[in-house]
Amino acid sequence: MPGQQVPDTPRADEPPAHDSRTREEPTPHTTREPATGAPATRPARALAAWPAVPLLAALALWIYAVRHTDVSALDDYGLVGALHPAFWVGLAVLTAGFWFTVRDPRRRSRWPLAHVLGLLVMERATQALLYPTPLYAWAWKHDAVVDHLLTSGGLQDADRLGDMAVYDQWPGFFAAQAALVRLLGVDNAAMYMAWWPLVSSVLLLLPLLLIYRTFTTDRRLIWTAVWLFCVANWVGQDYFSPQSVAFALHLGVLAVVLRRYSSRTSGSSGPSGSSASSGSDGPKGLDGPDGRGGVRQGQAVWAVLLSLLVVAVVVSHQLTPGMLVVTLLALALTRRHRDWLPLVTTVVIFLAWCLTAALPFLSAAMPDMIRSVGDVGANVETGYGTTPTGAGAVAMSWAARLLSGSVLLLALAGVLRQRVLRRRAFPLLLLAAAPLPMFVASSYGSEMIFRVLMFMLPGAAFFAAAALLPRVRASAAEAADAADAAARNAERPSGPSRRRFALPSFSPPSPPRLRYGAWLAPLVLLAGTLAFVPSYSGKDRINYFPPREVALVQRLFDQAPDGSLVVAANRNYPLAYEQYWRVDHYWFLDDDRRHVDEIVRDPAGVLARDMAAVDAPARAYFLLTQGQTANSEMNGQLNEAQLRHVRESVAGSPRFERVAENSAGVLYVLKPAS
Repeated sequence: MPGQQVPDTPRADEPPAHDSRTREEPTPHTTREPATGAPATRPARALAAWPAVPLLAALALWIYAVRHTDVSALDDYGLVGALHPAFWVGLAVLTAGFWFTVRDPRRRSRWPLAHVLGLLVMERATQALLYPTPLYAWAWKHDAVVDHLLTSGGLQDADRLGDMAVYDQWPGFFAAQAALVRLLGVDNAAMYMAWWPLVSSVLLLLPLLLIYRTFTTDRRLIWTAVWLFCVANWVGQDYFSPQSVAFALHLGVLAVVLRRYSSRTSGSSGPSGSSASSGSDGPKGLDGPDGRGGVRQGQAVWAVLLSLLVVAVVVSHQLTPGMLVVTLLALALTRRHRDWLPLVTTVVIFLAWCLTAALPFLSAAMPDMIRSVGDVGANVETGYGTTPTGAGAVAMSWAARLLSGSVLLLALAGVLRQRVLRRRAFPLLLLAAAPLPMFVASSYGSEMIFRVLMFMLPGAAFFAAAALLPRVRASAAEAADAADAAARNAERPSGPSRRRFALPSFSPPSPPRLRYGAWLAPLVLLAGTLAFVPSYSGKDRINYFPPREVALVQRLFDQAPDGSLVVAANRNYPLAYEQYWRVDHYWFLDDDRRHVDEIVRDPAGVLARDMAAVDAPARAYFLLTQGQTANSEMNGQLNEAQLRHVRESVAGSPRFERVAENSAGVLYVLKPAS
């Protein structure tokens, strides 16, 4: 477990001490108390605690930067252009401290863990502290779904909710959040959802560590892979959403399968593949001399845990179960994971849910889903409304692409360079490659490419980390094989040139090359860490809604009668789905491009005609906010001049009456026809 003290004696599932390091690592100087019982010297204690220095310095710089960053006027570079320079210095200090700590064999795992937690705080908590309101229109949408469950007290079908009924057909996340809202005694999920990116990112650490420890005992590789995963996970699915939890559950299922359903690890407690079973310590008289009853009981416990995790995934999200099935199928086709129980369990639970609770949505969506199968070009293209436009948006988009591309190239280098890992960690290669066929299956609303990248990342980060390190240690299982080979070699007659057997290790190159390699890896790690910020926060002009915008939209829903219609340019504004069970919405930029052109030519006339079908006492409202404007400009819809023309046309029309206005937007209502 992270941060646990390692005992002085080697574990049964680890190689001997003299075989557990690469040749480039010096023999560590211990800081434990001497055998005589005398306390450790003060310099020794100070040396043991030095990793706290860069960690605390980085956090101090981060706190200073947060206190001196102004987000009131974001430009097209998002948070990147607003952050105080101390933030970047803090990230550099933290990365350097992590690199030298994780490379030092004298340091326990608690120090790399502390640095990774510090990284997550700087990455994911900065926005929660800087912005007074939660980010992302989709997070506000999910808050509305939770509010619907709390208000209605149950699930409803499409006859009542229309397109929003899909969330009632996958209610796992929302039902859990509704229970959490009541448990915490808060008004709604918006009270804490700004912190959800940090919470969901921390949830990923345990399954990641379990997965990586299955294939190696090299702490350098494990923690460098975790770090790379954190800095390369820029896709932005960690916000308040079902997929944030479903992804953590997905990794949890894979951790159970890789550790408990492998021909090498079955019945063992670690990556060594030892034959010790969970029931081997119990009384043999109860289950026979071989303790098979205890083994069966342990298998039953893991089968129940696996089923619970799969059920939680299936009832919470539409896409993640499909990704899980594809990954488990790839694992089941290998010799090491030929146990079909996890795959069969997942498929049965998935189909049962699809044919019952989710059937109404799937029946309506199936024709489009079938048409998209095999259309790779359409499934990966961006198209109208999703194309970055403007210098800032394009630069931030390229930063994200370069970050992901660099990690994938590093992963390829790690596969080619680390022969031991290529063989022992082959299941992680499958984890990285298995999501690729999903490109053929669907576009998933132009988001499939981002979801595939996210599901590839656990495996890719592992091999990318291997590319940054010298020859890594073999896994404990390989160390055991090597020990057996060494014992066999010892029985053979030894000649003058016979050398003692050792694990494959890194041969130090010439001094100039060593210096070059020693600096190249941390520089690459630092570049990736810094690139995360523009990739993750570069579009905060779109994603942030100031309190004035929230207040304007809230005023709309406070006065809108049942059956009213809200017309807006797009759905990028807070509370966009507020009270969706009684108020309808229409976003004209989602409509056919020809109709959008008609609105641009005669905004007031066409919009009034579109809104005229609302019968009293319901009202038809036109809402235009700065969030809609930012999204339209930066994603290639209407530019600022065109949106200004729409606003001025509505303002000058006698058919519209202004209801409210502030610096974040304006709200009009269509007057009743005379």
